[in-house]
Amino acid sequence: QVDRTEVIRTCINPVFSKLFTVDFYFEEVQRLRFEVHDISSNHNGLKEADFLGGMECTLGQIVSQRKLSKSLLKQGNTAGKSSITVIAEELSGNDDYVELSFSARKLDDKDFFSKSDPFLEIFRMNDDATQQLVHRTEVVMNNLNPAWKTFKVSVNSLCSGDQDRRLKCIVWDWDSNGKHDFIGEFSSTFKEMRGAMEGRQVQWECINPKYKAKKKNYKNSGIVILNQCKIHKMHSFLDYIMGGCQIQFTVAIDFTASNGDPRNSCSLHYIHPYQPNEYLKALVAVGEICQDYDSDKMFPAFGFGARIPPEYKVSHDFAINFNEDNPECAGIQGVVEAYQSCLPKLQLYGPTNIAPIIQKVAKSASEETNTKEASQYFILLILTDGVITDMADTREAIVHASHLPMSVIIVGVGNADFSDMQMLDGDDGILRSPKGEPVLRDIVQFVPFRNFKHASPAALAKSVLAEVPNQVVDYYNGKGIKPKCVSEYESSRTLAP
Repeated sequence: QVDRTEVIRTCINPVFSKLFTVDFYFEEVQRLRFEVHDISSNHNGLKEADFLGGMECTLGQIVSQRKLSKSLLKQGNTAGKSSITVIAEELSGNDDYVELSFSARKLDDKDFFSKSDPFLEIFRMNDDATQQLVHRTEVVMNNLNPAWKTFKVSVNSLCSGDQDRRLKCIVWDWDSNGKHDFIGEFSSTFKEMRGAMEGRQVQWECINPKYKAKKKNYKNSGIVILNQCKIHKMHSFLDYIMGGCQIQFTVAIDFTASNGDPRNSCSLHYIHPYQPNEYLKALVAVGEICQDYDSDKMFPAFGFGARIPPEYKVSHDFAINFNEDNPECAGIQGVVEAYQSCLPKLQLYGPTNIAPIIQKVAKSASEETNTKEASQYFILLILTDGVITDMADTREAIVHASHLPMSVIIVGVGNADFSDMQMLDGDDGILRSPKGEPVLRDIVQFVPFRNFKHASPAALAKSVLAEVPNQVVDYYNGKGIKPKCVSEYESSRTLAP
């Protein structure tokens, strides 16, 4: 049990105020169960309570729909009239940053033979009364009316996400011996600085407390001006998912002869009556997670490297349901069934070419770019048993795809030498096309299935999907594409500009 809500007395349509905080991991299936109980008035223990119903779902289902309503099931899984609604919102994920541009005028002159050499420091006041330097500007030499360079700082480091946190700002006169002279200080908040947003300015008097105490007619030691404050919103993976971005999941399966005859129990494609082969294990492990983020649960599934009926020509991108107009299968189970029923009809052949299937998905992804919105991101899962034969074309296809809303996951099945594959996964150096063009972003994740042979399917999925959220965010943020519906959820987040 993670937590429980408050008790709401004598009410059959309760709205609970208690928030549950749960860590979210895209690469895991996080199963949740909600139970509703009726507690008798004199007793708050569950022993005496009546069970009103339960609901099970995954965290992925809740965040992809943002608001999930389901029937409450009673004992024996019978649905009554009651239902439960769960609403999700993201708590952290504030990676916004601010651009600030300061200048000053009529600063006190601290030097005998020339004018002051001012620089500005901004400190964040922490909860424990310590102060943390957030930014120090450059020094502007010999100038009592300096304009410092614009700088960027993350909202987290500026004020720890709290707009009302005190910021202490000090102006110094720089000295070559390191003993800088104090000119004056002022205090502000991020909330106040945001006043310099649409072409307005915010000004502060720069005060030297010593002078203020001593001099009767002391006004200030100069004026510091914030000329502009721009907020750059950095959206998180959940912003895009909750804004309605769908993950389109496509599978491609290797049907080359090196897999061995499917009728033979040594074949990687052997359909065992009791236990799934490596192709099926990998497909289900990854597919089970992706399916929560795809509203229609229809998955295109292709094969490559086989001769296919009726002409038995070699194809590197055929639909495994043999319906070229609609290669989609219903759910991961639909893909499993299409795979099992197509095996006896194929002639396993070769070579192992994966560029055609990458290009096929890239075509859909490039049509998606015309919408200029974050509505679909494509994940291509390639399951293959061997060394690929069209390496140059594959590199070219991946470099092209790195400009599109897509990621490629390759799972190596069996015991072949996969050293070539590691090169496609840009973790150890930048992948380039044969012409030398580098990938725009790292979109390929390669994993040999044998590393996970004795681990749970969850461990495999975790390894191949962990990079996907960052790949999605890098793509959309890099293109300056905001989440589709900037919802009431987002405006409730702190610091929405």
